[in-house]
Amino acid sequence: MTQFNIFIIRAVIGAVVAVVLTRMFYGKVEIVYVAGLAVFLVGMAYVMEYFRKKRSD
Repeated sequence: MTQFNIFIIRAVIGAVVAVVLTRMFYGKVEIVYVAGLAVFLVGMAYVMEYFRKKRSD
């Protein structure tokens, strides 16, 4: 898979998880909270990938 495809998959999964978490803890879905949480989740996925690759080298 290309890096762009991986980014799209992570972005979609991040958005879905962000909607679910926002609904569970906040009670309603507001686009600002969902977008912020989705960006955070995708960013953390890349940070964790960086540390995993760094440790394996």
